[in-house]
Amino acid sequence: MFSATLSWAIGKRKRPFVKQRFNLPFLSFQLEMISAHILLLFIAFNLNTVFYSYNTLGIRFLWVFVFILCAFFDIREFKKSKFVFSFNYFNDEKMKIFLWFLLLLTVSAHAQDSIRVDISNPHATVNTHLYFLQSDSFEPAKAAKTILGLSEENAIKKAIKIKQVLDGKGLYVDVNRIPTNANYKDSTGYSSYYRYVLFPQRMPQIYVEKIEGNWYYSSETVSKIESLYKEVYPWYIQKIQSLIPVSGYKKMIGVALWQLIGLVLVLVLAYFLFLLMKRIAFFILRRMQQRITKNTNLEINEVLKKLAHPISLLVMVAFLAKVFPSLQFGLDINHWVLLGLNIAKTIFWIYVFLKLVQVVMYIYGIFAEKSHGRLDDQLVPILDSFFRGLVIVIGVFRLLILFGVDATTMLAGATIGGLAVALASQDTVKNLIGTIMIFLDKPFHIEDWIEAGEVSGTVEKVGFRSTSVRAADTSVYQIPNSKLSEIIINNKGLRLFRRYNTNLGLRYDTPPELIEAFVKGVRELIIAHPETRSDSFNVEFTGFGDSALLIMVNVYFKSLAWGIEQSSKHRLHIAIVKLAKELGVDFAFPSTTVTIEQFPEKKGFSLKYDVDVKRTDAVIATILSDFKKENSEEPE
Repeated sequence: MFSATLSWAIGKRKRPFVKQRFNLPFLSFQLEMISAHILLLFIAFNLNTVFYSYNTLGIRFLWVFVFILCAFFDIREFKKSKFVFSFNYFNDEKMKIFLWFLLLLTVSAHAQDSIRVDISNPHATVNTHLYFLQSDSFEPAKAAKTILGLSEENAIKKAIKIKQVLDGKGLYVDVNRIPTNANYKDSTGYSSYYRYVLFPQRMPQIYVEKIEGNWYYSSETVSKIESLYKEVYPWYIQKIQSLIPVSGYKKMIGVALWQLIGLVLVLVLAYFLFLLMKRIAFFILRRMQQRITKNTNLEINEVLKKLAHPISLLVMVAFLAKVFPSLQFGLDINHWVLLGLNIAKTIFWIYVFLKLVQVVMYIYGIFAEKSHGRLDDQLVPILDSFFRGLVIVIGVFRLLILFGVDATTMLAGATIGGLAVALASQDTVKNLIGTIMIFLDKPFHIEDWIEAGEVSGTVEKVGFRSTSVRAADTSVYQIPNSKLSEIIINNKGLRLFRRYNTNLGLRYDTPPELIEAFVKGVRELIIAHPETRSDSFNVEFTGFGDSALLIMVNVYFKSLAWGIEQSSKHRLHIAIVKLAKELGVDFAFPSTTVTIEQFPEKKGFSLKYDVDVKRTDAVIATILSDFKKENSEEPE
């Protein structure tokens, strides 16, 4: 840093640097010229050492200019002093400015010297490749040093195409985020490798890897760059560009004329493609819907039209994203345009999937209405809410990735956040799991009569958190699904038949013949009843009660509806009462009989029973005939 020290000394010194007058003017002139040239040689040596890699013809012309300028100052002072010469010109303000210029040039040269061919780590390799392909530092031979195993000519072509692919895709490389560790390992998979992928999601084929102690672009990148280049810049684009006249390369507002014309043509083609795809998408969706549901209506047609609109927009955006890089607008424009197109594509995909969920749930609702399981009707809104939320969450994740958020970090944060939320709301999570178990196991359906613990009633609704059960008194119980999935549930709605069991009490003084006739008549009534099973019932004299002879009646009603069951019981009971009346059989009631041996003025109370078999058979036949007529006249 000799030049810096010397410049500081010259700028700060108040008196002349050398102020000795000689009697021999010519000798003085020669000594001062030699001193000035020695100073310039020191500065030139210092700069030339710094600019060792930039020692071009332009730098040499700079040194010649410096020597001529100093000689001009020498001659000027020589004329002023009339051969009495001094170094006073070092105090000249212009000379100070010039020497400070040399100092700044030295510092600038030191700064530029920091960019060299360096392939010792991922950061250095990528930086070397991109830096030496910039317009103001274009040295493709140095950029080609980042590719191993190819001739210099082929390596230069590969290096240039790698950058062109990145520019065409609008992928801006932030070199400050690239690791500088020479032993960096990519541990995103099951195994770790000495490699660094520039864009893992959008361009995983381009990456650098460590080979023999240095970092180069991988063999996979080199082998695939041709196909990637053709994907970004198709062959027909190069063919079209070759047909562009020289006038097409004239620039307007900083853009070539052929690029502006190409942009207008691309937008026009995209618009016509949008109109065409809108009709095609609606036609395909309607045909698919008709094949699945076998019918159509205005409501679903409106939904399909709304679904066809974003699908056609997706095709248009994909077309623009495919063709726009071929216009070669540069990295900055490509980056922002393609970012906007990707954001639009993600939003359109979210809209498409939301409408698709609506269509699928509508079709599923049609099938649920036709199914016997009424719980499926309740499942439709739950699935609709779940899938809508899932689509929105995935769409937001995709948007965050487009804005540069790391997917691994985001998933890890979501996992930790989800765990924290789950721990903070354990009951809610339990209820959600209980809801899933209810819909998977289906222990009951909507409108089923269930007994769950102390609650008994009809199921009205199954939600995310709880199940609504309406009791017989019309009150509503909200049972948490977590509890409902753990307790014993008696689902009376799943019964094959409704069982009815009761005891009929006859008086103790009923004759055996009438008991037999009564039992026979009840059996015939059950067989004739339209709502009872005629192949499975019991009517028997089963025991002696405290105040009655017990006739057990066990019968099964066919209908599972509670109201129909009660109506069927009513008709059966009326027929039994009529039978008992005609037979002369009385039903017992709780009573106590007191026997008095001698009470002359009072006569005992005793019923007289007619046990004539013909009469009892006739009574049974009459009652049975009337019962059949009554039930045959019942409206359906």
